[in-house]
Amino acid sequence: MENSSSVTFYDFLDKMRNPSSLDLVRSIKSFIVSFSFHAANPENNGKRVQEFFSTMEAAIIDHPLWADASDEEIDRAMEGLEKYVMTKLFARTFAVSPEDAMIDQEISEKICLLQTFLRPEHLDIPAVLRNESSWLLAEKELQKINAFKTPREKLLCIMSCCRVINNLLLNASLSEDHVPGGADDFLPVLIYITIKANPPRLHSNLRFIQLYRRQEKLISEAAYYFTNLISAKSFIMDLSAKSVSMDEMEFEKSMEAARQANNSSQVEHSLALDEASMLGEHAYPATATTIETETTTSGRLNYPYMEAEPGELTVEDVERLLKLYKDVVTKYTSLCKTVRYLSMPRMGVIPPPSRGTGALSSQSEETSANASHQANSSSILEGTDFLSLEPQETSEDVHHKGEVQRSENCTKEVHKLGVDEMEAKIVKGFQQNTD
Repeated sequence: MENSSSVTFYDFLDKMRNPSSLDLVRSIKSFIVSFSFHAANPENNGKRVQEFFSTMEAAIIDHPLWADASDEEIDRAMEGLEKYVMTKLFARTFAVSPEDAMIDQEISEKICLLQTFLRPEHLDIPAVLRNESSWLLAEKELQKINAFKTPREKLLCIMSCCRVINNLLLNASLSEDHVPGGADDFLPVLIYITIKANPPRLHSNLRFIQLYRRQEKLISEAAYYFTNLISAKSFIMDLSAKSVSMDEMEFEKSMEAARQANNSSQVEHSLALDEASMLGEHAYPATATTIETETTTSGRLNYPYMEAEPGELTVEDVERLLKLYKDVVTKYTSLCKTVRYLSMPRMGVIPPPSRGTGALSSQSEETSANASHQANSSSILEGTDFLSLEPQETSEDVHHKGEVQRSENCTKEVHKLGVDEMEAKIVKGFQQNTD
């Protein structure tokens, strides 16, 4: 399924690189850019995206590149378009609402409590359906949902999970004396697997699929599985002693014990952080000019606050982190300047043009402008501008790779010359530039 998705996406990219698709490319780029002009509003954004997909589908059907194309080919093009657009807009469309983030946290925290005591019999799951290996496989599929950036891929994770459950029900009905109960069997197993998996940002992922997956694709099997997971999420949010086969007193005691155990683990974690912070005071003087590291007996570097949560920081911690941040920025800026200097070609300074070459210079600029205008259509589709990048790679990734390569070259030269000789070389180079 994943390989088929990649082929479909690359086929879409190849079509978009064709010069005759320039009008489609401009429409796509314009729509993506327009998102930055609007305040984050999931409902409105969902409507805008769905309207854009409908408009683009009509444009693709009428486009010469898809002349006499079958419905399946049009559908593949739209799948490629959805993947490209939603990958680019992911940061502006996924979990952008504070309310969604709050619901995600509430669900995750409640599931953490339920995991400590809830058992299959509490959900009336028949013994014939308690297959740990199948359940583990379904859990792993559901846990993948937050690793993807497109609604289709997230939906495929849900479908893979539910198909495992469906196969389990089918095998049980064939090999055991068990009459299939349909949704009466399917939903309790899905609820239990969801609790066991505790997928990250469950609410936000479901909402993302609901808003941005093309509506004509949320039908049939996909719609059935998706609706069942929404029902499972709602059941978990409202779960109480009345929802399960469990005595109310026992349920409340179990929940309270889980809360206390959770609080105890948080206190222990906080104490461990305080101890690490106290040790860090000796290894990391709280100054804006020095960041030291201490090597532990296991050979690992000890950095304070690496495991800390926002709510665990004190005012003193924030002040200290601010000083460290300023120190890091200062040193990073200096390092970047050094790396840029070392990566510059060793060439002489190009003299400015003489006064007698003004006309020639103007003519050259005009020629260059004409050439740039003629190459405009191809430049949109080539290089790192639009569709030449890998599906998950952005211009920031390309820039980061260049910076990493230059940093590695700088490190190699430092090891080769030695720190003192390298420093003397840098100072001499800056003096020559100043002169």
